[in-house]
Amino acid sequence: MIKNIKRIQIGPVSRKILILLGAGLALGLTSRPDAYFKILKGAAKEWNLINERSLHEAIKKLYQSKMIDYKENKNGAVTMVLSEEGKRRILTYNLDNIEIKKPVRWDELWRVIIFDIPENLKKGRNALAAKLKQLGFYPMQKSVFIHPYECKDEIDFIVENFNLRPYVRYIVAKKTDIDLDLEHKFGISN
Repeated sequence: MIKNIKRIQIGPVSRKILILLGAGLALGLTSRPDAYFKILKGAAKEWNLINERSLHEAIKKLYQSKMIDYKENKNGAVTMVLSEEGKRRILTYNLDNIEIKKPVRWDELWRVIIFDIPENLKKGRNALAAKLKQLGFYPMQKSVFIHPYECKDEIDFIVENFNLRPYVRYIVAKKTDIDLDLEHKFGISN
């Protein structure tokens, strides 16, 4: 049994770098030309959203946390590559397969996601709401969702993926006026 594993906090820029490196890995494993263009288009979109200074800081942190490694080429250039830990982490953040882990014991805190997304981003708003429902969040209102388990990393990833950072808030709450109903809905017993 593995004990005392420190969970590494990965910020939005670091996640994007892992996605880009994962896209490179996906390109290497893909043999269909139509898939190449889809992967490249998604990677290019993410790359354009990263500013250079943030990129350098994130690369430094990823290297220090052993998420990426480098290899020197014969011509003197350096190539960044995903480490084994980085490959595991990129798989963890596969949007289609993302899930919230249920802990052994509930910490008695609620995770509340609230958002106010403009009409011109309606597709992103609808995708976010659908993803929250898919992950098991309870819709308290049209743009307010609640869940009992830690999910900040997962929510950050989803919000970044849909480019909705300015419009979404993550709140941790101790009590609500419907705690008993929520505990029943989530099958939590104290």
